[in-house]
Amino acid sequence: MGKGRERGKRQLNYELLRIIAMLMVITLHYLSHTKMLLTPGGEGGGKPILGMFLESFCIVAVNVYVLISGYFLVEAGFKVKRVLILICQVLFYAVLIPLIMMGTGILPGEGGDLYRFLQYVFPLETEHYWFAASYVFLYLFTPLLNTAVKTMSRKQLQITIGGLLLLFCGIKSVVPVRFVMDRAGYDFGWFLCVYLVAAYIRLYGWKTIDSRKKAWRLYIGCGLLTFAIGMGAYFINRGTGLLGYYTEVPYHYNYILCLLGAVGLFGAFRFVKIPEGFFARLIGKLSPLTFGVYLFHEHIDIRDEWTGWMEDFIGPVAETGVAGFILHWAVSVLAIFIAGCFIDGIRLNIFRFAGRHLEKSKTAGRVRRLDEEFM
Repeated sequence: MGKGRERGKRQLNYELLRIIAMLMVITLHYLSHTKMLLTPGGEGGGKPILGMFLESFCIVAVNVYVLISGYFLVEAGFKVKRVLILICQVLFYAVLIPLIMMGTGILPGEGGDLYRFLQYVFPLETEHYWFAASYVFLYLFTPLLNTAVKTMSRKQLQITIGGLLLLFCGIKSVVPVRFVMDRAGYDFGWFLCVYLVAAYIRLYGWKTIDSRKKAWRLYIGCGLLTFAIGMGAYFINRGTGLLGYYTEVPYHYNYILCLLGAVGLFGAFRFVKIPEGFFARLIGKLSPLTFGVYLFHEHIDIRDEWTGWMEDFIGPVAETGVAGFILHWAVSVLAIFIAGCFIDGIRLNIFRFAGRHLEKSKTAGRVRRLDEEFM
């Protein structure tokens, strides 16, 4: 994911936002896997309602990641080296995790299946990691996107973004039926829209988030409205059976409130100041590891298992009350984040060691020459 840098200096406010967004991503997966959400035909109760409330404010996480990337990459040069590192990082997890699990006697599900093997070896092409695949494809298009947005007039860019958002976001946000081409924001096409929104904000700004209060109000307002719409759709569907599909829509990445909420949160962190000291150093160390946290806990052999592993240690969440659920969620999310950071720290050191030894190789020289073509 794009580094939070501007004019060569790390912006710790956005590095912190990246960490928070990953904690939100883990939260979304936790709520889904523990079934702590209201679903059509499912039971209600305090814990699922609280789960919906948490999801309403965390659902912006993926869009926030893309906004951070678009905001900085629109002014940065495209690097082949960056693409190769991303792909190697994905392969590191996709291939090594099943090998380690088999080596320790924890057999991966459907280990003998050919397609499962292909998911390990071709994790991008098979969407083993849908986010990583969409992000890499988006990054490959950044030279074209950046040239386009800098060549177009402000009005042309506004019209282009408006048209794309109408098709990808606006219509599906109000129509209560599923469109065949709608993938709920789980694809490269939606990432392209969000990237252009971020590029526009970087180049021209947006008055709606030009102050701390405005930005926080937008994020909090969208979160509360998402929760209200989600709850309303759930209870209407429970009484009429007419909104089974639409109960999910407010929690799609390409839902209008999800995008606006992400823009609000992103804008709010522009005004966050991180003083020098231990906290700043901690943020600087953890932020580069967040993508690894995603690759670790969303591996196909781990994504459906880790909540069960947590329950083996701290007990089933289904047996807790509302307060116990909050504690269970916090401990589980922090444990996975810390474990993922520890593992990716090892990966990072391995990559740095390999990088130092490959720096003078012919392959590295070819990559540098390719990068020079984009300067």
